[in-house]
Amino acid sequence: MRVTTVASYIRERATLAKGSTRVLSTLSSEQKNTALGRIADLLESEADALRTINKRDLAEGRDAGLDPYFLDRLVLAPENVASDTRGVIGLPDPIGQTIEGRTLPNGIYLSKRRVPLGVVGCIYEARPNVTVDIAALALKSGNAAILRGGKEARHTNRALGELIQRALAESDVPAEAVQVVSDPDRAHVDEMLKADDLIDLVVPRGSETLIAHVRANATMPVVAHGEAVVQVYVDRGANLAMALEIVDNAKTRRYSICNAADTILVHAEIAPQFIPALADRWAGKVTLIGGQRALALLPGSTSVERATEETWRTEHLSLRVGLKVVDSLEEAVDHIETYGSHHSDAIVTEDYSAATYFVDHVDSSAVYVNASTQFTDGAQFGLGAEVGISTQKMHARGPMGLVELTSYKWIAMGTGQVRPL
Repeated sequence: MRVTTVASYIRERATLAKGSTRVLSTLSSEQKNTALGRIADLLESEADALRTINKRDLAEGRDAGLDPYFLDRLVLAPENVASDTRGVIGLPDPIGQTIEGRTLPNGIYLSKRRVPLGVVGCIYEARPNVTVDIAALALKSGNAAILRGGKEARHTNRALGELIQRALAESDVPAEAVQVVSDPDRAHVDEMLKADDLIDLVVPRGSETLIAHVRANATMPVVAHGEAVVQVYVDRGANLAMALEIVDNAKTRRYSICNAADTILVHAEIAPQFIPALADRWAGKVTLIGGQRALALLPGSTSVERATEETWRTEHLSLRVGLKVVDSLEEAVDHIETYGSHHSDAIVTEDYSAATYFVDHVDSSAVYVNASTQFTDGAQFGLGAEVGISTQKMHARGPMGLVELTSYKWIAMGTGQVRPL
C-alpha cells in the first residue's frame, strides 16, 4: 500500500509541472491561445455550476465568521474571469521577443531573447479568480504553475482546477502544466517553499501574516506586497467636484481590495470647503477617523472617530478612512513616505507643478494624478489579468502581467570567432 506524505504530494505535483516546461517553452502563440480559449469556453458554459459550488464556500465562510471584506473576495463571477482570460488571449506573446541586439567589435551579433521563468508558484487566500488568472498568464508566457489556494475557497478552487485540466487535455498544452492544490493542509505551504529545485518563483497573495511567512521561509525568489496603505491627497489646486468624485470612488467603489483608499490628506486652504462636503456625501456610509484639525471641521458628525498614530498605518478594508489636514504638498508627500506602503497613491490638483512634484517624489508602484487609485489592477492596466501586485523593485513592480513572468537569455551569433589568449 502506497503512503503519500505531504512532502511527496507537493513534490510530485511540482515535478509534473516542471516536466511540462520544455514543451511549454516551445509552443506557438496559437497553441497557447487555443488552450486559453477552451478554458474561457468552459467557464462560460459551466458558470451556473461554478456559482453553485462557490456558494458553498461562501456559506461555510459566513458560518466561520469571516469578515465582510474577506467574503467579498470569495465571490466568483465566472463570466468575468472568462472575459479576463480572453483578454490574455488578445495580448502579444512575449516569448521569443528580442529585447535588444547589437554587433560587437569582433563581429558577434549579441541579443537578448525573452524566455519563460519556468514554474511559478502562488500561495493565496480567498480570491478563487486568482486560480484562473495566474494559470492563464502563466500558460501564455510559457510557464507552468502550481497554485495553492486557501481553505476558505477550497471547493471553488478544486472545481476550477478540474476545469482547467479538462481544457488543457483537449489542447496541445500539457495538462500537467497547471497544478491546483485545493487540500487545506497548511503543511503544503511549507513544502512548496522548500522546493526551490522545482519552483522558480513564488507569489504570495493574502494577509500580512501569510506574506511574512512566505518571505521568511521561501528558498526561491518571492514577489509580493505587504499591507497596502493607500493615500489620496487633495491639493489646494484641486477642482472640488472632481476631488469628491475621485475620493469617493477610491474608497467606496469596492472597499475590500488592496487599492482602496485608507487615508485622505487635504490641504489646509481647501479643507474648510472639501471636508464638510465629503462628510455630507459619506453621511451614514463611511466612518471618518480624523486628526484634530479635520475633526474641527466636522462638528456634530455621528460617524467620526479621533485618529491615533496607528490610524495612518492601517489598511482598513472596510468603510473607514483616515482624514488629515496638511499645510503643504511637501507635508503630504512626507506623510505618504512615512506611513504608506509604496502601493498606490494619488494627488488631485489642477496645478501642473504640484502634480509634477508629487509624481517625482512619491516612490510608489503606481502614482496617480487626478484619477482613482482603484485602477491599480492588471486588467485595468491592459495586462489581461495579474499574478499579483508587487511593491518591490526587483524584478517586478506594480501589477504583474505576462512580461513580469519572463526572464531572458543572451544569444551570441558568430562566424567562427574565438577569444584570444
